[in-house]
Amino acid sequence: MSFSRNAGNWSITFESESSELVLTNGDKVAIKLSSSVLIKDQQWRLAPPMDAVSSRLALVASDGNVQGYLTFAGNGGRLEIRAIHRTAQFYHGILSFEGSVSFPGAFACRCQPPEVVNVIQMGTGMTDSKCNDALFDREHDRCLVFSGANQLEITTVDADNFNLKFQLVIQKAAQAAIVLELHDDYYKDRYIPYYEPINKKRCPSPPTGWMSWNVYFDQAGAKENLDEARIGARELKPFGMEFWSIESWQGNSDSLPVSKFDNLNLTAHKGQFPEGMGKLAKDIREIGFRPGIWTAPFGTGSDEFYQEHKDWFLHDENGTPMKTWNGKYTIDPSNDEVIEYLKQYHRHASQEWGYEFFKIDGMSGRSHGYCAHFFERPEVRARFKDPTCPNPFERCAAAFREGIGPDRVFLACQGHYTGPEAGVGDASRIGGDIVAPNTDSNWNNILSQARATLNQLFVHNIVFYMDPDTLLVGDYHPLEEARVTATVVALPGQMMFAGDKLATLSEERMMLLKQSLPVCDVHPMNLYPVFDMAPIWDLKVNRDFANWDVVALFNWSDNDAEIGFSFEELGLDDDKSYLIYEYWTKEFQDIFETNFSMTVPAHGVRLIAIHEDLGRPQFLSSSRHITQGAIDLKALEWDAKKLNLTGSVELVANHPTTLTFYIGDAHTLQRVAVPGVDMALKLDNTDGILQVTLTAAKNQLADFTIKVEKKG
Repeated sequence: MSFSRNAGNWSITFESESSELVLTNGDKVAIKLSSSVLIKDQQWRLAPPMDAVSSRLALVASDGNVQGYLTFAGNGGRLEIRAIHRTAQFYHGILSFEGSVSFPGAFACRCQPPEVVNVIQMGTGMTDSKCNDALFDREHDRCLVFSGANQLEITTVDADNFNLKFQLVIQKAAQAAIVLELHDDYYKDRYIPYYEPINKKRCPSPPTGWMSWNVYFDQAGAKENLDEARIGARELKPFGMEFWSIESWQGNSDSLPVSKFDNLNLTAHKGQFPEGMGKLAKDIREIGFRPGIWTAPFGTGSDEFYQEHKDWFLHDENGTPMKTWNGKYTIDPSNDEVIEYLKQYHRHASQEWGYEFFKIDGMSGRSHGYCAHFFERPEVRARFKDPTCPNPFERCAAAFREGIGPDRVFLACQGHYTGPEAGVGDASRIGGDIVAPNTDSNWNNILSQARATLNQLFVHNIVFYMDPDTLLVGDYHPLEEARVTATVVALPGQMMFAGDKLATLSEERMMLLKQSLPVCDVHPMNLYPVFDMAPIWDLKVNRDFANWDVVALFNWSDNDAEIGFSFEELGLDDDKSYLIYEYWTKEFQDIFETNFSMTVPAHGVRLIAIHEDLGRPQFLSSSRHITQGAIDLKALEWDAKKLNLTGSVELVANHPTTLTFYIGDAHTLQRVAVPGVDMALKLDNTDGILQVTLTAAKNQLADFTIKVEKKG
């Protein structure tokens, strides 16, 4: 016998012979489930209807009597599946379901936030967490959310398929039903009205580079930029740095504020950029970087430009020019001539000068000094050439993209995912500058950077990449604080632009930049904004050969603090044991069950790698990158017969990389072989930790073999 019905947009079928329940929503998603029913320690079963009510399945007791039902209630993309008692029945029991979900192009995630967010999760690769309750398809902005069931577990099979488990507890109303909701336009309807999936063809990964503003401010000319670029080419380009971006280049841009700059002229400062911007782009490219440039085109401080194009600018009812952060004179976005000029301005910088990365400033912010806000105000719109213009800011954003061209990288500064930048930009500045003009970065700046990251992480690598502003690691920050900002920037895989005077950095501080390059391909696993200063950031790493977690424990306070978690909070199996290694202190913590905590210094961070204890020698960490192996480890395999641990790691020329392994107390190290590279070994017999430091004369993939034997 078979059963079929529709509920909302869902089609439901059940075959009694196979006991398979199939749920489909058009060609978008297909779920196949097998069931088992345990009631009062007896096996019951699901069956097609045995009465005149054809819309539900029967719950058949071991004696053949129908004593309950499985009902289906649908409305659009929402489907509720509920287990109910037959009238006057009061038994306890569990209906268990297990099966598969076909949802092409999706990744597992969490859409229902806890009351207080203490842990945030993100992933690189096809990652899983027992905290997940949803699947999201980035290409189509489509999300399948599961809620209400007990012991829900989603595990990834491949990019299109997932395993699904859940239970319905019939005597508990809150756990007796599962709700499946397929949301089309998930982000678009909630957060991002201009939703377009991130353009990986144009910008495959978050941009990396260097820019001068946060240490030079308005004083960096061509010489300073090129001097820094030569150091960057030597120290940072081998690690993945790509762009060199020029700030404050306009004719009178050597003295703040920005509102006085000639922001709409295509004339460079003659003293600071004597050979012009086209020559500088060429020089940057010859050093080995892709050239980038800053523009602030919503206004100008140039009296001459204003007089020549007076009707391009906004004036109040008294005829006085309207001011914004961008200029003493602010453009009228309803004027078609203005929009055409914005296109030509950026087309010239792109095609004539040759710039490939555009940081376009003054877009959004926290007040009407920035034009996304300014153009929305009624008193401003009333002064437009066309007061009925429905989309002034969108017109500007579209003009920027058309002007720079379809192949150029566009950083919206600040960008807001609630606006049109999400449809045309590649990256978005998520907060204010990491410094105030002509001052050093401080702890409050880092806190602001972290807060903005937490709040907007859920759109990162979805519609565009997050830009947390430059990673500043100079000695104006104590080392612990410098590690905090490096972790905030690099662990979530954000844009990484350095901004220090590179020649002033110690080897230890320069290493922080190297350990943040290249950017790891990280996606959010919590698809909601976070307003709590969550202290625990969990990056789940999935590679073909291994899975592990890299967890940052942040202490935002002014005093040392004990910070920790249960493994259940991280979505890990809480009945297993885990090896934990700390990155910054280079210390093995031990093997832990159930939970973990450690003391974190004030304004500090501890970055731990968590690996399931496999009961044999295994990889723990790599010093190369903050993600502890996610970037450089390319293969790993254990041969239980030969007692060999083999693998491959990418090395940067002349840069020592230390791989840390757990040998344990059940095995003895016999030998380590890594052909073609220099090697140094350190074995701590107390805790069974082996450190292998490798140095290669060139960039290369190094194969390693660790041979052990069992003790006794």
